[in-house]
Amino acid sequence: MQQSAKTMKDVAQAAGVSVMTVSRAFKADRSVSDSTRERIRQIADDLGYVFDSTAANLRTQKTSFVAVTIPSINNANFADTVGALSDRLAEAGMQVLLGYSGYSVAKEEELIEQLLRRRPEAIVVTGGRHSPRSRKMLANAGIPVIETWDLPEAPLGHVVGFSNADTMAAMVDHLAARGMQRIGFIGGDTDGDTRGADRRRGFIAAMQRHGLATDRLIGAGRPPISMREGAAAMGQLLDSLPDTQAVVCVSDLSAFGALTECQRRGIKVPEQIAIAGFGAYEIAGISHPTITTIDPRPRLIGLEAANLILTLLDPNRAAYAPKTVKIDWQLCAAQTT
Repeated sequence: MQQSAKTMKDVAQAAGVSVMTVSRAFKADRSVSDSTRERIRQIADDLGYVFDSTAANLRTQKTSFVAVTIPSINNANFADTVGALSDRLAEAGMQVLLGYSGYSVAKEEELIEQLLRRRPEAIVVTGGRHSPRSRKMLANAGIPVIETWDLPEAPLGHVVGFSNADTMAAMVDHLAARGMQRIGFIGGDTDGDTRGADRRRGFIAAMQRHGLATDRLIGAGRPPISMREGAAAMGQLLDSLPDTQAVVCVSDLSAFGALTECQRRGIKVPEQIAIAGFGAYEIAGISHPTITTIDPRPRLIGLEAANLILTLLDPNRAAYAPKTVKIDWQLCAAQTT
């Protein structure tokens, strides 16, 4: 069941001080000593309490906005999700307050605190992996929390997403069914992009299931991986393991970069090497040859998240248990495989 939000009174009771002292501690009032202020803020962190800087104005009115965190603002998939979410909420007179984390768990934690300070009516976060403090703040926010683009093992509340590992397992199956055994993977060289890391994990698991070697993993840089980095990684793979039959890329952008590197070297795709990506970006459909990819249906993620929020905020609704909405992604076979 969703917990009620922690209040300033809860912090005051835990700290053994008055509510006014807690308020002054958060406002950096000089009447509160540094040691007391530090102790109060530590207790607040332990409780998952976020100071409400606009409480006086919000006691009798709603904010009419939903907070959303995404890893990047220049990713077409996330833009589609936010667009569909915003459009649906706008129909109900609500707006989106957006923040992006740059694929950093620490930055996401800062964003979550800043957004919760503004008392949104719900919060949507990308992915299912967060810092311990982020999890505590979200669990105690007292508002609907929706995790998207993932199927977390320990969801905070509601989920709208899919298994990134399963998408790459399906891609390996697709390539293996075409007789390919020496398959590489191009992705980030850090786990900052947790969904990208899950795709790599799914790739490895599927290769092992087929009895195939998993020694063709190329780290292309810090996420998100660009076309240029995809091309460089493909060059590295071709130089070190020229007998590679296929490569799965963490995104369509890196896959397009890999494709251009093959074209520069006069390597025919898919006759000499097959290439697959993820995201169903526009570039995958207009490149020559067109790129085999996974369509994660980003707009449907946004629409389903918005519909869930509107249901949860309906004052006439009955009790609503945590819900998981699984998105049916699609493998779109094209000319590169």
